[in-house]
Amino acid sequence: VQLVESGGGLVQPGQSLRLSCSASGFTFSSAAMSWYRQAPGKERELVALITSGGGTTEYADSVKGRFTISRDNANNTVYLQMNSLKSEDTGVYFCKWWAHDAWGLGTQVTISS
Repeated sequence: VQLVESGGGLVQPGQSLRLSCSASGFTFSSAAMSWYRQAPGKERELVALITSGGGTTEYADSVKGRFTISRDNANNTVYLQMNSLKSEDTGVYFCKWWAHDAWGLGTQVTISS
C-alpha cells in the first residue's frame, strides 16, 4: 500500500489550497478514504471522510463549509479542496485508507500572513 500526498504549501489567511493523495497497492475504488491533520503540539484529528463511491462525505465541524473532499476512482486519487483557510488550519495533512492502518507521509500546510 502506498499513499502519497501533495499540494501543501504556505498561503495567507483566506486563500485556498487543493491537496491530492495518489493511492496504489489496493483496490482504491472499494475503499473509503480520509484526510487527517496534525497541528504542532496537538493530536492527529480527522478532517474529512469519503465513501468508496463518493456518495457520502463527512467533515469535522471546524472545516464544514470550507473544505471539500472528493475522489477520482479512475485515477486512484482523493482530493481535499480547502477554501477560506485560517491560521488554525496549519498542520501536516495525511491521507489514510479509512478501514486500515495505512497512512501517507503527509504534506505541510501553513497558513500565515
